[in-house]
Amino acid sequence: MTNLTRNSCTRRVRAALVICLALGLTAPAAASALNVYAASSLRDVFTQIDPSPTYNFAGSNQLQLQIERGAPADVFASASPQEAQALFKQGGCTRPVTFATNKLVLIVPKNNPGSVSSIFSLRSGGRTLAVGASGVPIGSYTRTLLRRLGLSKILQTNTVSQEPNVASIVSKVALGSADAGLAYVTDARIASDRVKLIRLPRYAQPPVRYQICQVIRDGVDAAGAKAFIAKVRSGRGRSLLKAAGFGLPPKG
Repeated sequence: MTNLTRNSCTRRVRAALVICLALGLTAPAAASALNVYAASSLRDVFTQIDPSPTYNFAGSNQLQLQIERGAPADVFASASPQEAQALFKQGGCTRPVTFATNKLVLIVPKNNPGSVSSIFSLRSGGRTLAVGASGVPIGSYTRTLLRRLGLSKILQTNTVSQEPNVASIVSKVALGSADAGLAYVTDARIASDRVKLIRLPRYAQPPVRYQICQVIRDGVDAAGAKAFIAKVRSGRGRSLLKAAGFGLPPKG
């Protein structure tokens, strides 16, 4: 190869490198996925409504704390108004709106080793019971329901495990690690091949309301958050929530 040819090739390589660098510097960065922080009981239905966001499912109180500490959430959906409203009062999110409701049920393993036929079976004690920890919405709802039924003492007369979210309760019962558990009907339905549902008296049911809001922080994807919330509250979103066993608030 002559010197002239070598110089020509070198110039072409350099020119190509310059173009590549220029393109790399000027190409727009890929859009990051929307970050949705949502209560564990919303795992199945939210991913049906929109599979594209990056989801973080956990207990609502845990998610609230993460957001308060600077987690990069764009949307927050809690299983009770308490967490979303607390964040709103701190200026951490837009005004929350109720988008779904739920009910509590008693669940037992399919083979029902504890011979639990109703919530009142637990008065005799001596069984293993999985419930939500007191700071988690499912835990607070459970204690309200037991108080209304005059059954608060079953938390002392049975061996009780305090779970961080409803998914842990269902898992524990489904695996036979607990004779019974108190969970949302939606989660119990998902595991209906492994657990048996026992209905609870209607008069004792606490009002279970889910609320959603857009997080307020530096760098938040406000447009993406609004679009996601609109999907959840749309006709399709409501249909999917209803099909999953959630109740629906009036439109508006």
